[in-house]
Amino acid sequence: MGALILLYSVIVYLVFFAAFLYLIVFVGGDMIPFVGAPKTIDWGGSALAGLPPALVNIGLLILFGVQHSIMARQGFKRALTKIIPWPAERSTFVLTTVVVLALLYAFWVPMTGVVWSVSSPLWAGILTALFFIGFALVLLATFLINHFELFGLMQGWFRFKGKAMPEPQFHTPFLYSFVRHPLYLGFLLAFWAAPTMTVGHLLFAAVWTAYIFIAIGYEERDLMALFGEKYREYMAKTPSILPFGRRR
Repeated sequence: MGALILLYSVIVYLVFFAAFLYLIVFVGGDMIPFVGAPKTIDWGGSALAGLPPALVNIGLLILFGVQHSIMARQGFKRALTKIIPWPAERSTFVLTTVVVLALLYAFWVPMTGVVWSVSSPLWAGILTALFFIGFALVLLATFLINHFELFGLMQGWFRFKGKAMPEPQFHTPFLYSFVRHPLYLGFLLAFWAAPTMTVGHLLFAAVWTAYIFIAIGYEERDLMALFGEKYREYMAKTPSILPFGRRR
């Protein structure tokens, strides 16, 4: 069983990483023309193209938010591990995320009206750089906290070795000493830094931003329950998203 769970976790991780890389292409669009992607946020077909684009796209984004929020809650995890082995729980969460992302990529309806377009090569270059910095920040943030546990590989490996997972430890490495959620900061940079902002891209960025701030509330409630006063003190002295301004 341990070998099967490890194989499952490895396969899911590889599929997820491919989906994450495609997210960069999907959002980047014209900023990443060398990939030649068949579908991005601003071009490509959809089987739901006959329906109101805004409703379709908002529905797809809400589906992602609902899946991510429900499956991340401790109560759902406890229920799920009554059906599947606990070391496979995180990988199952990740696999479900891949499915929801695939639906988003496949059924997203481009809305190509231009909201703004930056004509200055300098400013366009700066925005493009911020886009890539944002996704780099997302990836770095995962490694700072424990990339392989976050995406289920560590659980599969420990089950394969017959070892118990170590207890969660509260720490604030590098970026986490400046802001509590550098991963979300990375996503916000990546989604909003666009030399050409279309209606569809704006909708994507706005809905995802709303979800991020909702998710922070749920996530921090769980972290306070897990780490108690340590996390409350961390909240009191460390800003949430930007490295300045109000702490809470």
